[in-house]
Amino acid sequence: MGPLLAFSRGVDKLNTAVGKLADWAVLLACLISAGNAFVRYGVSYSSNAWLEVQWYLFGAIVLLGASYTLFRNEHVRVDLLYGNVSERTRLWIDVFGFIVFMLPAVMLLAWMTWPFFLDSWVRDEGSPNAGGLIRWPVKLLLPIGFFLLTLQGFSELIKRIALLRGIRPAAEVVVEYHRPDQ
Repeated sequence: MGPLLAFSRGVDKLNTAVGKLADWAVLLACLISAGNAFVRYGVSYSSNAWLEVQWYLFGAIVLLGASYTLFRNEHVRVDLLYGNVSERTRLWIDVFGFIVFMLPAVMLLAWMTWPFFLDSWVRDEGSPNAGGLIRWPVKLLLPIGFFLLTLQGFSELIKRIALLRGIRPAAEVVVEYHRPDQ
């Protein structure tokens, strides 16, 4: 388990760094959004490029932040049984969910979005809007985001299996379940 846990720690560090980029993208998107609104209504000027930068940042927030969200165990889950079972049963539910649902889906999405990006890059696809941006950078976020989510899925699977085998991964691993605040 040692090499697998080392791989898991590396993935966790990578996705933590990428998650911090997504955090900054939130601030940048808010500033650009406020600036766009001020310029549009205050000076009566509009720019499609700035609107598209805002949309690109929203895409970056979701696609780059998803793997960090999974690492932090803050993703959405259906709480029908999960909160009412033992920690060991929750670990088995997670292992089953990662192997049967999450990993096949995100690996397929990473694989399917690569040609989508590549076609855009080869054609140097641009926005159909006047003054818009090139499209391939935002389309590159798709395979990158799903690849990072795949890596984090494997990392979480490794940590769950280690816990099932009685091995405590690093102290910063989040595996506890907390009911949503409602």
